[in-house]
Amino acid sequence: MAGWPWWLQVSLVFVVARLVSACIFMAAAIHQGTNPWFPPAPDYWNFVTIWDGRWYQEAADNGYPADLPVDANGVVKENAWAFYALFPLLGRGLSAITGIGTLPALTLIAMMAGLGAALVIFKLFREFAGRREAMWGVIFVSTFPVSAILQVPYAESLNLLLLSSSLLLVVRRHYLAAIPVVLLMCLSRPTGVPFAAMVGLLLLYRLWQRLRSTTLTPVVGGGGASAHTSTRSLLSLAALVVVTGLGALAWPAIAWAVTGDPAAYTRTETAWRGHDLVPFKPWFDTGRMLFGPVLGVLAPFVFTALFVLVMISKPVRAIGTELRLWCACYMGYLLVFLHPQTSTFRMLLPLFPLALGAVLLSKSKAYRGTVVAMFVLLQIVWVVWLWAWAPLPGGGDYPP
Repeated sequence: MAGWPWWLQVSLVFVVARLVSACIFMAAAIHQGTNPWFPPAPDYWNFVTIWDGRWYQEAADNGYPADLPVDANGVVKENAWAFYALFPLLGRGLSAITGIGTLPALTLIAMMAGLGAALVIFKLFREFAGRREAMWGVIFVSTFPVSAILQVPYAESLNLLLLSSSLLLVVRRHYLAAIPVVLLMCLSRPTGVPFAAMVGLLLLYRLWQRLRSTTLTPVVGGGGASAHTSTRSLLSLAALVVVTGLGALAWPAIAWAVTGDPAAYTRTETAWRGHDLVPFKPWFDTGRMLFGPVLGVLAPFVFTALFVLVMISKPVRAIGTELRLWCACYMGYLLVFLHPQTSTFRMLLPLFPLALGAVLLSKSKAYRGTVVAMFVLLQIVWVVWLWAWAPLPGGGDYPP
């Protein structure tokens, strides 16, 4: 395979990884019992369309409610506004063009977007590492314990494609070209806020670099072409910051415009939590639930400290300023807004640049092969434990 074109190698890696995930899905489906969607022991194509896939189908087929559904106490119930519009719109369009059902169309888009994401991720990793390391990075991403999500009708694969494309353009400093890609990303999943924070901090960093460079080595004669290019780059980055900030607010604003409720999106998101959004608090609540009243309060701080150690480690420093900023901002976003529960594993997928850091930790084939083997084993755990539906004593099941 060493002499094959890079895109063929990446495609083969992704397809093989998805076949492995398909085998895991099919094995789990055989043991699937009574559930809310279909008879026991469904086939593969039915089994991969459960959970949020049905919400995306609802959004594609019936759109979004003009009036938020509420219970007798006025609390907003679960509804389609929690699911961003780009993915279901693409599914609806493909269904109309081809005549296939909405769920098959969404599944096909997810798989193709996942393949596209793998190709872009390889090019992104090549900005910081050699071809072999970049390929191992793609292997890690493709076999990650929640990577099975890249072949089901969820928006994760589409968001991963748009996110990796946006990061590649930012790394290459094509800031204006990144604007339309970022806007699409903001309409695929809620990654606009951390991306806006990332490019905002990047702008401050570039301004500091410019000021420091000017202070240490004054430019004679007005700056010349180099200073002009730098100024133009800074202005382009500033434009990207503004547009990303607006894009991050676009979906909540659309929900407000349609429903007339300024908090329509956040009220819908918290319908799955059962309580209002209070920044940081859910992490401490979950910590106390898992580790007790004392260790539970300390757990979020320990987790944050461990993540900081990862970010300042030598292998992660090698992935570049932009990717490190993104990982830091996204994790910060999760710490502020996320309610940690079983879906948290899936929401870690946008931290995919850390896969390259994991590759650079060691050149040992035994180490890298062991990581892949453990990822596949944990993928089995994820599918059997979270994707397959089994009723809890109090009703319902943990979501994937």
